[in-house]
Amino acid sequence: METDPLTALSPLDGRYADKVSDLAPHFSELGIIRNRVRVEITWFRALAEDPGVTGLPPLSTDAQAFLDDLGGSFSLADAKRVKAIEAETNHDVKAVEYFLKERLGEHPELGPVTEHCHFACTSEDINNLAYALALKEARETVLLPAVDQLLKRLRDRAHEWAEEPMLARTHGQAATPTTVGKEMAVFAHRLTQARQTLSACPIRGKCNGATGSFNAHLAAYPEVDWPGLSRRFVEGLGLEWSAHTTQIEPHDYLAELFGAMSRLNTIVLDMCRDLWGYISFGYFRQALAEGEVGSSTMPHKVNPIDFENAEGNLGLANAGLDHLAASLPVSRFQRDLTDSTAQRNIGTALGHSLLAYRAAAPGLDKLELNRQRLTEDLEGAWEVLAEAIQTVMRRHGVDQPYERLKGLTRGQGVDAERLAEFIDTLPLPQVELDRLKALTPATYIGNAAEQARQV
Repeated sequence: METDPLTALSPLDGRYADKVSDLAPHFSELGIIRNRVRVEITWFRALAEDPGVTGLPPLSTDAQAFLDDLGGSFSLADAKRVKAIEAETNHDVKAVEYFLKERLGEHPELGPVTEHCHFACTSEDINNLAYALALKEARETVLLPAVDQLLKRLRDRAHEWAEEPMLARTHGQAATPTTVGKEMAVFAHRLTQARQTLSACPIRGKCNGATGSFNAHLAAYPEVDWPGLSRRFVEGLGLEWSAHTTQIEPHDYLAELFGAMSRLNTIVLDMCRDLWGYISFGYFRQALAEGEVGSSTMPHKVNPIDFENAEGNLGLANAGLDHLAASLPVSRFQRDLTDSTAQRNIGTALGHSLLAYRAAAPGLDKLELNRQRLTEDLEGAWEVLAEAIQTVMRRHGVDQPYERLKGLTRGQGVDAERLAEFIDTLPLPQVELDRLKALTPATYIGNAAEQARQV
């Protein structure tokens, strides 16, 4: 079948490919192979720099330049050569080793020392570092910037609508009023905290052999400080060193990282559902796009598709992230391959997350406040002032304030006139009576505006 976005099995590689393409350099098979090559070359150099590894002398400037070019110019054609070798070996990392030996053999200085390529390594030494690099770099260059774009839009809306009163709802029922900006600010604050947690998650790696004890390393060079060399190598890649492992890095950091992203995604999903609801109430209109169709049969419709698309993709993302977080830290004895096939889907889980962030952000841009509808709801809910009245009554020691307001308002609406009549019956100082009678649902917003401006 011809390769085309229309023939792709996954919508991330088809319908939505242009929206998540910046993850492909990190998590496509080409990206992972390139990282394996990068790790192998860096390990080769680390060995050459250690005077105890006498079989691999320090590299000349020319050899260093050759390695720079080999890693830096790794191409699709190179990856296809690796895949051709893999077709024979049926082993992805061994194919990378053989590819590198082919290329190193082209250089007169490196050809005689090619057996120090992949020296004392198990395939997981290379794979765990390749995926760790992909995660570290994708988090820094793609995922966090996308979250930041969403955060910026939330903060902008929080500030713009800081003082716009809105009827709040608890249990779906009319409740103490808030402002539109304050509700945006709550999501911005939650998302900021989740972003901080995600960005602070450590990303770790190991390079210590078949079962984690440097057995082969010490057999070949017993005098070398292999833990020290391994640590310098891993930290030189910008990763944290895992000192105690089996054949695999335990993947506990992956569970922490994916758990943090899943929690962040849940906040975005919560936001999307609330905004969807406010659109259905008529609190927001959505900016029209010329030529766009909302329904194939109902011409009037402007659907909240950005938030719906985000919600659907967040569900898919979290299903993947939660599975990875639960499954990857579990391995039978020192190693089994269940993690290998699962890790190949990391990019898929991150892709659906990214797609959701990039759907929700323009959805926020399209929102236009419908002040008339907001006012109508507030004016139809004077009963929400019962909280304020009974609390002032409590302050002044009036008997049974909650019960008296409950009898007046529970399960029934009251208007401004009836509420004013009730206030006039209260044994309160005149200044308090005047203040309560001046209160309206639109002005009973506490410090919501201040909170919105602070975020």
